[in-house]
Amino acid sequence: EKFKTLKTEGNDFVKKGKYEEAVNKYSECMKLNTEECTIYTNRALCYLKLYKYEEAKQDCDHVLQIEDSNIKAFYRRALAYKGLQVRKKNMAGI
Repeated sequence: EKFKTLKTEGNDFVKKGKYEEAVNKYSECMKLNTEECTIYTNRALCYLKLYKYEEAKQDCDHVLQIEDSNIKAFYRRALAYKGLQVRKKNMAGI
């Protein structure tokens, strides 16, 4: 029950564009249930919005270990890799 409430609060924060707050809610959810893949893909989305590509990639990797055909996890991990590549190029160009 508490899990559902936290997840809903996290989703509401995402809708409002409050990604840091959403990350905190999803992280609390994970303490209650580590097997729920949607929490990880949701948090990965928040990390992408916050340009935290490494964290997003880790969440997606975790999901894919549990559920190796999770499309959202594959897609968001690809976005994370893309973000990391762009960051590398920008660092090299400085």
